[in-house]
Amino acid sequence: MTSPNPPAAGTAGRPRSQRFDLERIGLGLAAPVLAVLLSVIIAGTLLATSGRDPFSAFKIMWDYGTASDGQVAVLNKATVYYLAAAAAAFGFRMNLFNIGIEGQYKLAMMFAAFVGTQIDLPAFLQIPLMLIVAMFVGGLWASIAGLLKVYRGVSEVISTIMLNAIATAVIGVLLVPGILAPKTSGVTNSIQTAKISESSHFFAIETQGGTLWGFIVIAALVGVVFHFTLNRTRFGFDLRATGRSESAAKASGVNVKRMVITSIVVSGALAGLVGLPELMQNTPYFGQNVQTGLGFIGISVALLGRNSPIGIAFSALLFAFLDASGAQLPTRGDFPAEIIPVIQGTIVICVVVAYELVRRFGLKRQQQKVGAELAAQAAAAAAPKDQKEVAA
Repeated sequence: MTSPNPPAAGTAGRPRSQRFDLERIGLGLAAPVLAVLLSVIIAGTLLATSGRDPFSAFKIMWDYGTASDGQVAVLNKATVYYLAAAAAAFGFRMNLFNIGIEGQYKLAMMFAAFVGTQIDLPAFLQIPLMLIVAMFVGGLWASIAGLLKVYRGVSEVISTIMLNAIATAVIGVLLVPGILAPKTSGVTNSIQTAKISESSHFFAIETQGGTLWGFIVIAALVGVVFHFTLNRTRFGFDLRATGRSESAAKASGVNVKRMVITSIVVSGALAGLVGLPELMQNTPYFGQNVQTGLGFIGISVALLGRNSPIGIAFSALLFAFLDASGAQLPTRGDFPAEIIPVIQGTIVICVVVAYELVRRFGLKRQQQKVGAELAAQAAAAAAPKDQKEVAA
């Protein structure tokens, strides 16, 4: 039995849908790969200009990143970066720029640490409680920006940046002896919460290269739920539709105001998880040693991963590899540690340019396809007429 739609000549029997998918995947990978290559070339040029061998630096990074201890460090960092990027990407899919991830995860981490010091339930109850507290605090803090945008027309970019500064001030007010920090005798510059209970510690996996954080499972679950919500639910469809055109979504019956508030609350809730791997797996208290800048790294990772759960995973691994291996440059060779921020920064800049180049190329290819299909249809329509004229 012959197929009703035989493959076009020159395709060797390959289905057209498969050819389209392969081309789409190729175009999707072209931009981030091009951005990474350009950033490596720029970093190598800077190292060569300063009189250092760029190939030696890259070899040090590769040797450490492929060793067992380096792989564990990369995976642990990638877990944190993935959660931060998922929070940013959820807002991006709604065309919302949640720049307040930094303040959201710090506040969430502080309150989760306080709960972990005051409550000591069995682990199967304690760990979910801390997760819920962190997500609730992160979502509640992010909701302020959502309400300001919906009811006062304040840009979420402005409000979330301002909320970062306010969150830092709130932490400074609450994290004092006698409130969220325990009372101490004597004068000390180090103020922190008490250590969380043993039941608050997340499980870890001991490997040859070190301790692998079990929170990587939570990050994977976040990715699965993220993908399912956006692509398999009505809420995800409404979210993507609203992000592309609010007027069209409103005309189709979507409550745009509710979608804006819900989306930024969910983004904040995901941001609330960012600090928990460090709290529940490495440093069992919240204090001045909390890592900063994770929110902005998450934005960069989300941009490179094109706001896709799978793309974000590879992007998080790349940024984690750069951070973990780049820390070895000053100790294993005469190389400045600042070269890693240069690579990461140029990746973000180059990816914007690369996406635009790939977009224009994809548009040109699509126009060529449409023109070829129209020409083929015109030729097929004219063929029967020519056959009748020959027969006559």
